[in-house]
Amino acid sequence: MKKQSTESELTLGQVMLPTHSNVAGNVFGGEILKIMDSVAYAVAMKHSESNVVTARIDEIMFHKPIFIGSVLKCNGKVVFTGKSSIEVYITVDVDDIQNRKSCGRALSAYFTMVAVDENNKPKTISQLELLDEEEKIEFAKGKERYEKRKLQNKKTADERLMLHIGMQESDECSGY
Repeated sequence: MKKQSTESELTLGQVMLPTHSNVAGNVFGGEILKIMDSVAYAVAMKHSESNVVTARIDEIMFHKPIFIGSVLKCNGKVVFTGKSSIEVYITVDVDDIQNRKSCGRALSAYFTMVAVDENNKPKTISQLELLDEEEKIEFAKGKERYEKRKLQNKKTADERLMLHIGMQESDECSGY
C-alpha cells in the first residue's frame, strides 16, 4: 500500500512566551526542537498508523532567532520511507504579529522516525507515493541520506567491535 505525503502533512502554530526564552527574549533552541519533534511524531504516526519513536535528527539549521511574542508555524511532511522508518522534513517559519510581517524560515531539520508495534519492535509501513518531480527529488535525497547513515552505522559498529576486541586483549583495566 502507498500513501501520499499530503495525507499526513501537518502544520502547528504556537505563540512563543517568556517561559520559552532566555532573559534576552530569544526562544531556546531546545523549545523549538521539542515542538519540531512533536510535529514529526504526529506526521509519522499519521503515515504509519502506529506509534513511532524518534531515531535521529539530521541537518538542524538555525536560520534566524525567534523572539518572545513571535508566532511560529511548524510544518512537517514525509519525504522518504524505508521498511519501518519515516523521514519527516520539518520547517519552522516565524511571523512577527505586532509588526505585521513575516520573518521567514527560522529552522529546518530532517527527523527520522521508526514505526513500532505494540511490543516496541519495528513495524513495516506504507511506502510513499511520489506525485511530482519535486517529491521524487526529495525522496532520492532521503534515500541517499538513509544509505549514508547505514554505511556510517556499520562503520561505527565495526569500530566498536574492534575496540571491544582490543580491550579484551589488554590487561590495563584487569583490576575492575
